[in-house]
Amino acid sequence: MSVLPIRRLGDPVLREPCREVEVFDDLLSRVYEDMLETMYHAPGVGLAAPQIGLSLRFFVYDANDGSGPGAVANPVLSEPAGEQIDEEGCLSIPGLWYLTPRAQGVRLTGRDLQGDPISIDAEDLLARIFQHETDHLDGLLFIDRLSEEDRRRAMAEMRERDLGARPGPPRQGSIG
Repeated sequence: MSVLPIRRLGDPVLREPCREVEVFDDLLSRVYEDMLETMYHAPGVGLAAPQIGLSLRFFVYDANDGSGPGAVANPVLSEPAGEQIDEEGCLSIPGLWYLTPRAQGVRLTGRDLQGDPISIDAEDLLARIFQHETDHLDGLLFIDRLSEEDRRRAMAEMRERDLGARPGPPRQGSIG
């Protein structure tokens, strides 16, 4: 297993829709292990394949709820219910946290590491993780979900950092 570099905002792979996972083999299992190690090292609770430079519809997660880590290939979200607004960050935009609206609950369908169909009803943090990581696979970042005012503030904060201030470390549990 290896800790891989996480791609940062500005890398084109983060803005491109990803292609479907078609092969479920030992290579995908190795990618899963490397992504988990990278996610835990960051530290985060989710990591999408484009964040390590792979344009694949695949992500890993661990909501730290005792159920352990998981992975989903070719995820589809449906049945959004309710709304939650909570601070969200991203490992590809370290040190930036903003209140981000998400559905309180969602149903996620996709494939597991062996290619078998899965369906998970998720709420709260797990629902947020699934939405955040699926956005990555569609070329979206959490800053795209912010209000116009917060997005302008976030962009200004990132410009200030680029002009000399070093980004702070990600908070424990950045999503992905």
